[in-house]
Amino acid sequence: MYSRCLAAGLLLGCVGCFDGLLIKPVNTQAPLAEKTVRPAEHALTFNKIAVIDVGGMLLNMNAGSLLSSGSNPVSDFREKLQRAAEDSSVKAVVLRINSPGGGVTASDIMWHDLMEFRKTTSKPVVACLLDMATSGGYYVAVASDRLIAHPTCVTGSIGVVMTMWNFHHLLDKIGVENRAITSGPNKAMGSPSHALSEEQEAIIQGVIDQFHSRFVEIVAKGRPKLDIDTIRILADGRIYSAPEAKSVGLVDRIGYLEDAFEEAISLAKIDDAQVVMYAPAAESRPSIYSTFQNLPKEINLFKVNLPGLESGPAFLYLWQPGLAKAFP
Repeated sequence: MYSRCLAAGLLLGCVGCFDGLLIKPVNTQAPLAEKTVRPAEHALTFNKIAVIDVGGMLLNMNAGSLLSSGSNPVSDFREKLQRAAEDSSVKAVVLRINSPGGGVTASDIMWHDLMEFRKTTSKPVVACLLDMATSGGYYVAVASDRLIAHPTCVTGSIGVVMTMWNFHHLLDKIGVENRAITSGPNKAMGSPSHALSEEQEAIIQGVIDQFHSRFVEIVAKGRPKLDIDTIRILADGRIYSAPEAKSVGLVDRIGYLEDAFEEAISLAKIDDAQVVMYAPAAESRPSIYSTFQNLPKEINLFKVNLPGLESGPAFLYLWQPGLAKAFP
């Protein structure tokens, strides 16, 4: 670990635009600490609104970095929901969503956890969609009581994608052959060294269609004013600006975080509340717009994450233009 940190320091020093590098050890496994980011208007108010983040790629695995093994977005989300559920002073939750989506299963787990939170606590949840709440990010959002989109938000992208890389033409040119002994003709389908047959592509398309149907059903549960046929039309993978999303019924209103807090206070039937967040004890949260990530921060010098190449093909509720074709 020390050698990695030293190497990072040398690399940054060579760039010439840094005065130095401060490496501060942080225990990312420490219990979450509650931090007030907006005090109540009245000093004697003990009610709280808890802000919980849904940010970045939604994957049920540790988001590693150069200087840290990272944290698991699904685990972090559940831990913060449990903290809000156990605190009787927390009267409502505001989700601060800034995510392009992620894994099908990770998105579904987070949606399920949020539905269970609402069912068992009866505490209202308001989702505030910031820069981006697409695909899996929107999937999680529809488990909320209200959806408020920032005026410059991009949302929607209701669809499924599976990115597969194929190098068999390149391998043929350089004389490399990959042989796999399998128990059946479809066991190795999706391998980057073999092209898909029409039958194999149909098999994968069938699974994608099932996941897409589930996505449509989830949206129908969360947006009951929209009929299922309308949702199917909207769910062709396209993205929507905040005004477009409002006009077609994918969100309830356009506003800012402050509007989400007022909506949460209204739904909770209280007059006032302080706004709190949960973060590791060493991490600062000076305002309601503080960044999402847990310390230590990632220094992404050379790393390129390509879903489907890193750990094999994956079914994704994800909007990632330029990298993959979205399947409706």
